[in-house]
Amino acid sequence: MKNMNQMMKQMKKMQTQMAKAQEELADKEVEASVGGGIVKVRMNGHKNVLSVEIAPEAVDPEDVEMLQDLVTAAVNEAMKQVDDLVANDLGKLTGGMNIPGLF
Repeated sequence: MKNMNQMMKQMKKMQTQMAKAQEELADKEVEASVGGGIVKVRMNGHKNVLSVEIAPEAVDPEDVEMLQDLVTAAVNEAMKQVDDLVANDLGKLTGGMNIPGLF
């Protein structure tokens, strides 16, 4: 029974650490750049887009599809970077275990 109590305490401690780490993700940012820097997207660790920068030379009324593709690519790259950030930060706490619903 003593081992079970110790394990429960460890689980509670890990849960608290995980909650804190998830809160801290809001303060972390990533920036993705595509098209040689023509489109940049900044995103926080909760996958909220903070800003989108588009260089003037990317705005071509004759080729709106290219700009749309660049924005899509930049957002997707930023989300991938956030996924890597989350896996790195929270993976430290879980020891690499893949806990369903956590990531």
